[in-house]
Amino acid sequence: MEYYIKSVVPIIESNYENFTAVEKSIADFFIHNQEKVDFSAKSIGERLFVSEASLSRFAKKCGYRGYREFIYQYEEIFIEKRDSIAEHTRMVLNAYQELLNKTYSLMNENQIVRVCRYLNKASRVFVCGRGSSGLAAREMELRFMRIGLDINSIQDSDLMKMQAVFQKETCLVMGLSISGEKEEVLYLLREAHRQKAKTVLVTSRNREEYDEYCDEVMLVPSLEYLDHGSVISPQFPILLMVDLIYSYYVEKDKYLKETMHGDTLKALKGER
Repeated sequence: MEYYIKSVVPIIESNYENFTAVEKSIADFFIHNQEKVDFSAKSIGERLFVSEASLSRFAKKCGYRGYREFIYQYEEIFIEKRDSIAEHTRMVLNAYQELLNKTYSLMNENQIVRVCRYLNKASRVFVCGRGSSGLAAREMELRFMRIGLDINSIQDSDLMKMQAVFQKETCLVMGLSISGEKEEVLYLLREAHRQKAKTVLVTSRNREEYDEYCDEVMLVPSLEYLDHGSVISPQFPILLMVDLIYSYYVEKDKYLKETMHGDTLKALKGER
């Protein structure tokens, strides 16, 4: 059965570091709560020993106009789930379904369109990442190269530092970092921004400092907050975002890009 839920939980998680101690106690409740209770401001305030004003400030930090709007969406996560498959299979599938739901909740279609516009206008594209994010960067390079984009992936720390020197206004730099803490990736983004290149960061952390040197911060779910997140490949959240960007990018000039994709496949097979 297919179901998608606009959950507020990944939004809470991505803003967690921005909360005060009181707001973190509120966040912890909503992240870990598994049952539908009386979610009125008065009831939750008494339950958590916080004021209704604190609940309102918490909701606004999550991007909502107030607590009432926040709780209206939060209640949507309580839907009936079927329980008819083996435990290990269910564990893996539920983990991926949870990740899909969180990706759906975090994705911003207008933002994806803007990033695709950057891709179309860029003379060169550099996508960088370390570890599992580096693998996702390499995958992105291979996919977009096949449809005619001048794109290079960078996984080596020293190469990231060297490439920072050569960025210019017509370039696009995309940094991939689930943790948002890979200094080499952030360094390349900062230097590229300083030289007026477009910059995009794909991460699970929403930090105000990123706005200083990133034109776009694309949020993906963190495996840290997933039930049984350890069964999921670390690069999968980023690959999902790459898939979304790719689908939007191909839709513009679809025939031309599909033709180029077919031609590259023929070249790989040694066909003319």
